[in-house]
Formats: sequence, structure tokens, C-alpha cells
Amino acid sequence: MVTCPECEGSTALAEKPKVGEILECGDCASELEVLTLEPMQVALAPEVEEDWGE
Repeated sequence: MVTCPECEGSTALAEKPKVGEILECGDCASELEVLTLEPMQVALAPEVEEDWGE
């Protein structure tokens, strides 16, 4: 179980996630990034920014 930092809802995990994996909150549909596994910590995933470089 993971607690969403946005809505504080609980999200069940089907498999053991990897660090950097993006999960979706079942309650508010926020994208969450796995920061650490022991203890399990998630944070809101950063927004994808437009790349202006070549």
C-alpha cells in the first residue's frame, strides 16, 4: 500500500515497483514517482517539460 501525497488515498500495488517507476493514484489519478523502496516513499511525478534544444 502507498499513500498518495495529493489526496492521501491508499493505492494497492500489484507487484514490487522499481525506483523511478511511475504509478497512478486510484483515487485522484495523480502520477506518483517511486523514490525509495525501504521504506516505500512516493512523490508527485514531475511534469514533462518541452525540450527546446536539438
